[in-house]
Amino acid sequence: MRVIGLAVVLALSLALTSLAVEAQQPEKVYRIGVLWPTASKTSGWAAFVSGLQELGYVEGQNLIIDDRVFEDPVRGERLPAAAVELVRLNPDLIFAPGTEEVLRAAHRATTTIPIVALAVDFDPIARGYVASLRQPGGNITGLLLNQLELASKRLQLLKDALPRARRVAVFWDAVSSDQLKETEVAGRVLGLQLQRVELRNPPYDFGAAFKTAERDRAEAVLIPASPVIWGSRVRLAEVAATSRIPVITPFGEMAAGALFTYGVNLPAMYHYAATFVGKILKGAKPADLPVEQPTTFELVINLRTAKALGLTIPPSILLRADQVIE
Repeated sequence: MRVIGLAVVLALSLALTSLAVEAQQPEKVYRIGVLWPTASKTSGWAAFVSGLQELGYVEGQNLIIDDRVFEDPVRGERLPAAAVELVRLNPDLIFAPGTEEVLRAAHRATTTIPIVALAVDFDPIARGYVASLRQPGGNITGLLLNQLELASKRLQLLKDALPRARRVAVFWDAVSSDQLKETEVAGRVLGLQLQRVELRNPPYDFGAAFKTAERDRAEAVLIPASPVIWGSRVRLAEVAATSRIPVITPFGEMAAGALFTYGVNLPAMYHYAATFVGKILKGAKPADLPVEQPTTFELVINLRTAKALGLTIPPSILLRADQVIE
């Protein structure tokens, strides 16, 4: 009996020692790198960090986030160096949201560290970043947002909301030139006269753009999606709110200064991008994680703006709205 008792005591002692050692081992700290276009942390950043926290990755506890700002999403002159700096830190993965320039810089800096992209307005398959959406096949996966299909939809909604409108000014920049082409194709089908108003040399002079639209008797202003415009959305909303021309934008965050907005919920996309990070940190390979695309889009109508402009929004459009501001 004493032998059996001693064996039990020894077994329990070893088990407790093992548990004590495991308890003393610190939780693994993960490191992720982020290429970010501005020194300010926008709603997209907050949504991304919130998504990570919901998955159990908390900065300062088990997560280190190294961000590198490149400031210019059009020319991207700082991007290559910023991407190389992140790679030298040997992160567990890199988050690269934005235009092709962002993903190109990250991919050139590393083909081994996993990259989670939020690819905006370019085809990652045609450009060779992934083999297919279902099977990326390399070190890149994430989300794809193609604004081209939304460009014609916004113009159709404009036509439905303002059936008497004939002249529409389109503000565009170097990044949104493809959307401009799609909008012009849709404009010919809808019988609308489109007036090009190019935005150059950030930060853009939105006041001058609106003066040009008013001078040419535009009955509405259509604004495409662009990372530069997105970065200036607060200022643009302020200028739009003082204009006597109805404005249509892709950003729900600009609803206060627009007649209506139609597009994806960008903060929600950043929040969802965190799920790719979580899967990779748990051991998933980017090559096996399908690239996903948003399937829902939001229409926000501002009736206060409509009233201020003396406009009546058709009931058929109001019924389609996801949100109505009254």
